[in-house]
Amino acid sequence: MVAGECQGGYATCHPRRFRACANMVTDMENTQQPSDTYVQSFARGLSVIRAFGPQRPQMTLSEVATVCELTRAGARRILLTLEHLGYVTVEGRQFSLTPRILELGYAYLSATPLWDLVLPYMETVAEATRESCSVSVLDGTDIVYILRLSTHKVMSINLSVGSRLPAWVTSMGRVLLAGLPADEQDRVLAASDIRKLTPHTVTDMPDLKRLLAQVRADGYACVVQELELGLQSLAVPIIDRTGRVIGAMNVSGHASRYSREAMLQAFLPPLRDAAEHINQALRRR
Repeated sequence: MVAGECQGGYATCHPRRFRACANMVTDMENTQQPSDTYVQSFARGLSVIRAFGPQRPQMTLSEVATVCELTRAGARRILLTLEHLGYVTVEGRQFSLTPRILELGYAYLSATPLWDLVLPYMETVAEATRESCSVSVLDGTDIVYILRLSTHKVMSINLSVGSRLPAWVTSMGRVLLAGLPADEQDRVLAASDIRKLTPHTVTDMPDLKRLLAQVRADGYACVVQELELGLQSLAVPIIDRTGRVIGAMNVSGHASRYSREAMLQAFLPPLRDAAEHINQALRRR
């Protein structure tokens, strides 16, 4: 498993979409001081929500305090507030998230123009290719899955809505990075944890930039066994009416079933056709 990857299941809403890493919020708190534009107590409340996940579906008060680097009194106030609001439940000494937490993620999805446009075309692509089809957006140095239709498992981890993967080494991430202005692309790459994940991973920065320039020229990205051995994927951009790349759609499959050339021949036409229909719909909005 690649460090920092999330685990999940099928493309239904799941509390894990709200968990990035509790330490990210802690680091932010260490570098920012309370001010008119930064509410520390709110940030700490978000860190408590994000602390729950597949490795910690339930926690005691002491565990929450330790994971989030809070005092027991501070952790207790946050947990009781979340319980009062219906986002957390407690049984005995164990706290856990409730289904109401899904409201937070649904607010994003319901406000996202891709949500209601993309799914029918994803289904067409999945049926045509008989492979998993996903849509993601860029968030910092990661891609975040916002839709996924999984036909069968091709990775050592499961991916679901809300799962995160590093953008620089994924097909959807490279499509999204290729769509950025040069200075923004440089900033994201500089902040990325670029390292060898498999013997095939491209880590040389000039080589990566040349790959991204080629992706921009070709209008697609194909990544073969760079993220994980046996995994290859093909992605195309989703473009809004201003010409901005706002998302990416991909098909992923096992390298033992297709060569790179066979994957391009079989999967690129239905992917491009679906993306063009989505892009046309976005231009009309």
